[in-house]
Amino acid sequence: MRSTITTEGKREIAVSDGHAQNLAGKPSGELAPGSQPAGPPVNPALWWREDMRAALWARDIGTVYRLILEATGMSQQRLADLVGQTQSEISEILKGRRVKDVMVLERIAGRLGIPRELMSLSAYGPGGTYCGEVTVADLPEGASAEVLRRHALALGGVAAFGAQITGLGKLAELTGPASVPLPSRIFEIHVVQVRNLTRSFGEAALTYGLDPQVSSTAAEEATRLLRVSGPEPVKRALLVAVAELHIRAGYAGFNAVLYDRAMYHFTRGLELATDAGDAYLQTTALNGAGLATIEHGHPNDGLKMLQCGQVTAWKIHPQLDRNPVVGEGCRVALEACGLADSATALAALRQPEAAYRKLGKSRELWYPTRADPRGDLDRPAAVLELARGRLDAAEQFATASLRRWQGISEVGRIKTDVVLATIHVRAGEPGALALAHRAIRDVTKLSSVRARKQLDLLAVALEARPGSDAKDLARITRQVAATRA
Repeated sequence: MRSTITTEGKREIAVSDGHAQNLAGKPSGELAPGSQPAGPPVNPALWWREDMRAALWARDIGTVYRLILEATGMSQQRLADLVGQTQSEISEILKGRRVKDVMVLERIAGRLGIPRELMSLSAYGPGGTYCGEVTVADLPEGASAEVLRRHALALGGVAAFGAQITGLGKLAELTGPASVPLPSRIFEIHVVQVRNLTRSFGEAALTYGLDPQVSSTAAEEATRLLRVSGPEPVKRALLVAVAELHIRAGYAGFNAVLYDRAMYHFTRGLELATDAGDAYLQTTALNGAGLATIEHGHPNDGLKMLQCGQVTAWKIHPQLDRNPVVGEGCRVALEACGLADSATALAALRQPEAAYRKLGKSRELWYPTRADPRGDLDRPAAVLELARGRLDAAEQFATASLRRWQGISEVGRIKTDVVLATIHVRAGEPGALALAHRAIRDVTKLSSVRARKQLDLLAVALEARPGSDAKDLARITRQVAATRA
């Protein structure tokens, strides 16, 4: 059970029965009858075992009890005495009954000496170490806890009855809160959380695009974790995970045509990947920065970044596991994609023959399967052929690209649809306007501003077609291309 509140200035520290401590960290009184004796009843090293940490984080008390009994050899009755439960309760929990009451969880943690941060119970770490500061500064500016409480009550009245109820709270103007307090120490769970976030962003990017505001904010918040101490292997794993999240945010900014934001995240990811010695992420960051720089109007600088990426790709460790392709396959895939992007730079530099050689080299190195979501060598080839007026070859490449992305990525499919529609309009094919209309409609589903701007070539092709229908569709295409998602 919770007991008293000790106050020092703005800080309020909650303490548990039998574990009250003053601000110097010394015991403030005798232990209550029935609580644990001096010294931890379980070796503290047990809490940091991988299987125990997983059970604690999931608040799977049945597994926690089982691991304790196996590690210590104590009886169920002894465990029951320690945690303030009956032997029958211990037995039921071991058989699968969940413990959901937070007060009971806190009591179990307190009596067994479990670091509360491992169970996400409070802002306290091992030994009562405070993991953050809850002060007035952590609240929205100008709002006290009482103001927030009364505001929530007033909103409850509005939600329940459709109007503010007299005597039930008071509405207030609120601003955003300050940053969430950092933990006192980083653990593997923090790495897992950052990786899961990056994975979810990657899945979103394959469907309808990724919001740069969300991914940018997430990358900045994750970077704050790098200030926290922890075991060296965990710190390095977190460095890699945060670098990957920054690179994902870089691609989100790139697709939103926010060049400065994209380059910030690409370069931040490159810095962190360099600190971690991760050649895979170094290459990924350089490829992204290079392509963004090319499309921003600096193909020569972008080409140089891609060439640096070609060099770093050779440093990727052969045992590196990057799902779904591992080892050598991972390296050559990145190298091939970098070569394809180099072809785009060379085309922009009016060196078409060199561009074709780069594309040929990329295909010699690697060609994606349908199970590999990382690259497309056909769409860049279709665009190059379209620029040279070789419409038959362009159509073949665009059709291959469309087959690749069908059922894998809506973003990839729609971008290729735009290229294919442009080819058909340029060729004067029957049904070209219907294909163009579908492509324009589908682009409006995406959050990618970059995909919208790729409609410009389609608009030019439509404007060159005779007839009012083509002119009307060209006007709509220009409007969609100029609209931010």
